Amino acid sequence: MPNDSKLVDPFLASRFYVEIDSDAKAFFTECSGLSVETVVLEYEEGGVNDHVHKLPGRTKYSNVTLRRGWAQTDELWKWYEKTIAGKFERRDVSVLMFENKGQNAGQEVARWNLKDAYPVKWQGPEFRADSNATAVETLELAHAGWVRAK
Repeated sequence: MPNDSKLVDPFLASRFYVEIDSDAKAFFTECSGLSVETVVLEYEEGGVNDHVHKLPGRTKYSNVTLRRGWAQTDELWKWYEKTIAGKFERRDVSVLMFENKGQNAGQEVARWNLKDAYPVKWQGPEFRADSNATAVETLELAHAGWVRAK
């Protein structure tokens, strides 16, 4: 049995914050797509019949999707309108995760800095007359990769 003093509780996924240009532009309720994958290239060498060589190729970063409850500000929509007009504006975007309990509650424990992010998709709320659900705005960001800063 492992020593309990060495066990570390995982962090809650609900304790996060998104900065756009180092400012709080919006309070998001969901963030997905912090994903990176290296393509594997297979090389079949003549005379080597017991295996295929697997070599690392390009690394690809997924788009990041942000969701939030609908707010009256149209700042995110205006940012996307620039992309539509062909005058896209790259911005620094950071996703921060915080400690969820104990004496360090609220302290930043991880940060992902997206390089040169810009919006590529915006989705407005879905409406249903028989629902009490929150109206949600979705913004998808393309970027040139991310750096884990903490």
